[in-house]
Amino acid sequence: MSAISVAEQPHIAHRDNHTHRDVTGGWLRPAVFGAMDGLVSNLALMTGVAGGALSQQTIVITGLAGLAAGAFSMAAGEYTSVASQRELVLAELEIERRELRKHPADELLELAARYESRGVEPKLAREVARQLSADPEQALEVHAREELGIDPSDLPSPLTAALSSFGAFALGALLPVLPYLLGATTLWPAVLLALVGLFGCGAVVARVTARTWWFSGLRQLALGGAAAGVTYALGALLGTALG
Repeated sequence: MSAISVAEQPHIAHRDNHTHRDVTGGWLRPAVFGAMDGLVSNLALMTGVAGGALSQQTIVITGLAGLAAGAFSMAAGEYTSVASQRELVLAELEIERRELRKHPADELLELAARYESRGVEPKLAREVARQLSADPEQALEVHAREELGIDPSDLPSPLTAALSSFGAFALGALLPVLPYLLGATTLWPAVLLALVGLFGCGAVVARVTARTWWFSGLRQLALGGAAAGVTYALGALLGTALG
């Protein structure tokens, strides 16, 4: 076995075992928040109505209306939020592009100074900055990462965020309604299914975080259960007061 192949083996092993999950995409956060929000808000809404001793038909209509209204609201909010953030980033990139065009020498020195501050020797830092600045688009990407902390080629998509939020919210909000649509006549099957869904969502989220699945699941279960309990009590109080 040659010296080159021996030297390459640790590199290949490191490459194969040192991969990272995508943490910059525009779908994960809205999908997670959409599913959680759909479950918690619609469960709380339905338990509040049920606490007021209203009819089964009213509870189902309330749940379906909450699903539709919440899904469209979440999608619109996510689209506007991500689009505004993207537009701000693009505006800042345009400012940086103009600076690179008008003051290339100053920008090169600024980039070299950043590398020097990280411990790179001054001569080497200037040479690295010069080579990276040879291509205008590459220079823009490097300056964007160094100064703005963003990757111009990996900006979140407003449409992706909106669709992820819409679908996840609708799916989450459907769980409390589903038992009624399948023939249930009391609130408890809806509550139990929603609580199971909350635990499951929390456990799934733990796969992309540092938390254990049971801790994340129990935390979400406790938060959703508390919200449902409070709204049920409020509905019962209002139902008694207005009845």
